[in-house]
Amino acid sequence: MDSTIGSQLQTCKPSNGMLGNPAQNGATILDSNAPPSLVAADATLGRHLARRLVEIGVKDVFSVPGDFNLTLLDHLIAEPGLKNIGCCNELNAGYAADGYARSRGVGACVVTFTVGGLSIINAIAGAYSENLPVICIVGGPNTNDYGTNRILHHTIGLSDFSQELRCFQTVTCYQAVVNNLEDAHEQIDRAISTSLKESKPVYISISCNLPAIPHPTFTREPIPFSLSPRSSNKMGLEAAVEAATTFLNKAVKPVIIGGPKLRVAKACEAFVELADACGYPIGVMPSAKGLVPEHHSRFIGTYWGAVSTSFCAEIVESADAYLFVGPIFNDYSSVGYSLLLKKEKAIVVQPDRVVIANGPAFGCVLMKDFLQALAKKVNRNPTAFENYQRIFIPDGVPTKSDPKEPLRVNIMFQQLQKMLSSSTAVIAETGDSWFNCQKLKLPEGCGYEFQMQYGSIGWSVGATLGYAQSVPDKRVISCIGDGSFQVTAQDVSTMLRCEQKSIIFLINNGGYTIEVEIHDGPYNVIKNWDYTGLVEAIHNGEGNCWTKKVRNEGELIEAIGTATGEKKDCLCFIEVIVHKDDTSKELLEWGSRVCAANSRPPNPQ
Repeated sequence: MDSTIGSQLQTCKPSNGMLGNPAQNGATILDSNAPPSLVAADATLGRHLARRLVEIGVKDVFSVPGDFNLTLLDHLIAEPGLKNIGCCNELNAGYAADGYARSRGVGACVVTFTVGGLSIINAIAGAYSENLPVICIVGGPNTNDYGTNRILHHTIGLSDFSQELRCFQTVTCYQAVVNNLEDAHEQIDRAISTSLKESKPVYISISCNLPAIPHPTFTREPIPFSLSPRSSNKMGLEAAVEAATTFLNKAVKPVIIGGPKLRVAKACEAFVELADACGYPIGVMPSAKGLVPEHHSRFIGTYWGAVSTSFCAEIVESADAYLFVGPIFNDYSSVGYSLLLKKEKAIVVQPDRVVIANGPAFGCVLMKDFLQALAKKVNRNPTAFENYQRIFIPDGVPTKSDPKEPLRVNIMFQQLQKMLSSSTAVIAETGDSWFNCQKLKLPEGCGYEFQMQYGSIGWSVGATLGYAQSVPDKRVISCIGDGSFQVTAQDVSTMLRCEQKSIIFLINNGGYTIEVEIHDGPYNVIKNWDYTGLVEAIHNGEGNCWTKKVRNEGELIEAIGTATGEKKDCLCFIEVIVHKDDTSKELLEWGSRVCAANSRPPNPQ
């Protein structure tokens, strides 16, 4: 993530209380009572919002047009630094903004009132769960309709327009309903700055008749954001570091594990600084893959309980002290609450809080500050890593197959591993791709994203669109199951319109395999599609697209060679046909444990 985005941004309100620019060199400040003749024709709410988005790092906005947002879209596309990416549906527009925010540090989407807002809300909930700043902008009703008994289209037939707002209140950290120009400037700036500070989505509703109206508060260039940097409580930081140092230096074989909240805390570099200093073996929680450098000399893999990288769980769970940095422990990451960890051995570092075992907790201590200070104090102790080196046995390789025998999933991922470099990024869809992609070894600079906390199937199609749009210099490799693809397939069309060159591996195994391993039933079988035929129909001769259906290793190798060679400038779609029961061993283990957790009987009353 670009550390410059969001780290320097803050709503600035001039000390004189005016919302316009402060006076300089005796210049007159225009207030809201200025005569219309002094207001420039382009001093509009729409232009202000567009400039703000560009200023915080947004270059692309993902949208679905509707009659309430059309005028606003006119102003957004008029901004030279902003490109409108029209999506096939609101859900994918939200997923695209999610994927974009993962790389750029912030994303934005624009939809229409209620029918659009309630369609996109699932994607916004996912961004909330993953701590991603997404600016969700909705074109709202005409200002004259508020407070009347009128019933509008795109609503549920009530004169109360607050239904959409109430729905968004639980999945965004700030909501702004802009239905007058007097405080529009302040509301927009506060929403954007709150999103950046909290690293969560926000909701901005803008009445459809406001974007084009000039107003004095928008007369000049927007005052640049300048988010005041957050700082730790000095005494709390010192106490936390002292307590952690004492705890860790007493340990014989401590370990350090990176978690997904490293992203929101912007502490990835500080984590590496501490890892270099302490000498501990370095693991990563599954949802943090890609945030911790796997090329580090003491990286031991993914800690995921019973489905961890070989030898990683043994080292972590036998340690007498574990330092978890930014973890999220839920039923999925804990493999059905089966982790063999003890609270009294753990230090848990969250973005603004440190908890030492069963003992003290220190608030107002920023993760980045804590890790950097701890790196200067903690004793170097490589004991646990030396133990790892003693027991480690290199990974085996899949049994060699005849090039023409039916393709196995482990062979597919063996070939996919060879494709990875610093100029690629991997998007893993919810399902068995979680487990197979988790085993990929990421070269330095290779991106990696998946949505573990929310786990919404179909997320990866929109996320691939958004992520690829944000990093045009990388080639995105997406691994998507057939069931997930059926949910959101349409926006392959948008990838073609945007001239993206991603490689999509569609894994066709005839159903919802991850659900089969949790609890099987006829509902997990889906109608088979001609997936390459579908993509060819979407292509329709417009744009650069290449598709291939593969059934064995020989065909796969040939397809990968074509996609990375002759068709390297095309969107490539490779349908991989495998057996319905061909899954990773990790999914088999994980599925049975999650099934057990889901099946627990009610506690006695």
